[in-house]
Amino acid sequence: MSISNEALQKLLREVETQAIASQQQIALTRTQQAAKQREMRMAQLTRTEISSLPANTNVYEGVGKMFISLPASDMKGKLETQIKELEGDVETLGKRLHYLEVSQKNSKDQIDRMLRGGVGA
Repeated sequence: MSISNEALQKLLREVETQAIASQQQIALTRTQQAAKQREMRMAQLTRTEISSLPANTNVYEGVGKMFISLPASDMKGKLETQIKELEGDVETLGKRLHYLEVSQKNSKDQIDRMLRGGVGA
């Protein structure tokens, strides 16, 4: 059973489009993951610096164009919560990146099979 050239070209274009979309999504996901990791490192550094302050020290948190005074322990708690959320986000983005990489690999393999003449998708 043979597939006509037209059908083969159409199928090839669809798979190629899917591979390109996966590649774009991979780049976007890597950028998002790097941004979350950078944000997490900043929060960890800030938490470390706040931990070195005396217990009764007040720190300031930026709110819009203003700053509010908070006890260091409250700010440390907020940073710990933020770090946990960011760790979850990074893990989720890692899973998404893995899925997209597998999807792209499958698309490339399918394109290679079609070009060799073994269309059996």
